[in-house]
Amino acid sequence: MKSEIVLICLGTSFITNACSQSDFPVLDGNGTDGVAAFRLPNPDPEGDGITKYSVFVRPVGKPGGKISINTCATDPVTGEQICSLETSVSTRTKGKSTFTNVSNELLSISADINGDGKVESVSLFDDRLQNYLWNVDNNGLRVLQMRFIEVPTTLNP
Repeated sequence: MKSEIVLICLGTSFITNACSQSDFPVLDGNGTDGVAAFRLPNPDPEGDGITKYSVFVRPVGKPGGKISINTCATDPVTGEQICSLETSVSTRTKGKSTFTNVSNELLSISADINGDGKVESVSLFDDRLQNYLWNVDNNGLRVLQMRFIEVPTTLNP
């Protein structure tokens, strides 16, 4: 399983799937209305903190610009949006860019989930939260490549 999603976020956003049959179907590929969406399968269906796939990103194109991606979800009890304390930041610098494993940042949320003052880490689709999303803050990065590869990553406890 290898899908590549190309996200172009400067002025307009488009998500395209490089594979016609994918476990990551594109739901809304045209982000010019402010929303671009694709569906992720549950990365940790056993709930053991080990993902079935990993997420790798790399910024490409002309040097300059950066993008920050933060995983958020809604607390079903309070309706409050909770965002992870971990953020994936990709900056396009000079030279050849390389892929970085950002599975911890994008496949889990590290936050005080239950209000006890302690930070816990929960994987995407954990029942304690709902309506998971990635909050993207783009500062001039033209292209970010994302690869979803069927290799496990142990998430932060």
